[in-house]
Amino acid sequence: MSPGGDKSDDSAQVFAALGDSTRLRLVARLAASEPLSITRLTAGTEITRQAVTHHLDVLADAGLVRGRRRGRERVWELDRARLELARRAIDHISTWWDEKLAEVKTSLEANGDVGET
Repeated sequence: MSPGGDKSDDSAQVFAALGDSTRLRLVARLAASEPLSITRLTAGTEITRQAVTHHLDVLADAGLVRGRRRGRERVWELDRARLELARRAIDHISTWWDEKLAEVKTSLEANGDVGET
């Protein structure tokens, strides 16, 4: 098993999109609510509508959010399945590291190197 898994390119795009604090806050807001318009996403913040639109476009390109028309406005919602992909990638890497660390521990114990100072 390698830490990247088969879908590392797919996951990399998701993590790149989540690597920005503004986008991460937008994802958190969308995760905690129903679909929101840009007006509602910018309410109470100092970020401009244009900046939010840019960040939502990046998130949409990564497949994390999708926008749809609702009347005269566009509302945005989180694609929870795509976010699940990121969680699975982290779980996969965590399992890989746990296995590697267990191998190191076993090797050190076999050589009597554990606990000596």
